[in-house]
Amino acid sequence: MHLYKNRNVKKINVNCRFLIVLSMNMIIKCSSCAKKFNVPDQAIKAEGRLVQCSSCGNKWTQFPIKTEKKVNIVKPNIIKLDKKKSKPKKRTRKETGPTIYSSEYLEKKHGLKIKDSLPSNKKTTKTKKIQSAGFGFYGWILIFSITLITLSGILNLTSEIIIYNFPYTEIYINYFFETLININEIIRDFFANY
Repeated sequence: MHLYKNRNVKKINVNCRFLIVLSMNMIIKCSSCAKKFNVPDQAIKAEGRLVQCSSCGNKWTQFPIKTEKKVNIVKPNIIKLDKKKSKPKKRTRKETGPTIYSSEYLEKKHGLKIKDSLPSNKKTTKTKKIQSAGFGFYGWILIFSITLITLSGILNLTSEIIIYNFPYTEIYINYFFETLININEIIRDFFANY
């Protein structure tokens, strides 16, 4: 069985001064499996203590080791400030060069030359071309609903003529308008209740 002493040094900041706190720990080693354990000094008293290895289960009586404790006192570094008032430093501005998107900068930094396509004597105005994005989703839904309403109105006006010429379409036309009436009632009930 081997016994070692380990010193863990912790620094604590108290009122801008550093104190060194020494904590003493004992490192004990199992004689059968050679596993090491870190045990505080206060855990093992002068009469000894029965300890057991958590790895192999070996038991033995551990006694404390008598060693001299050395305390190192570290003096804090104190920086003395002159009480004389110092003059504030003048700030100097950096020279500003061309902007990063200007033709001068691109020519200097990257070697790119940009030619003006417009003559320099005319005033140039920026114009934006607005591109047509098409109808979009809601535009197509609007066109579809207007077309559907128009076709159902035309069918309602000409239903008697169509039924007279094609009598078998009477059932389909009646079912279509009955479905439209039901949808209309569902929508009215929905808005009336909420």
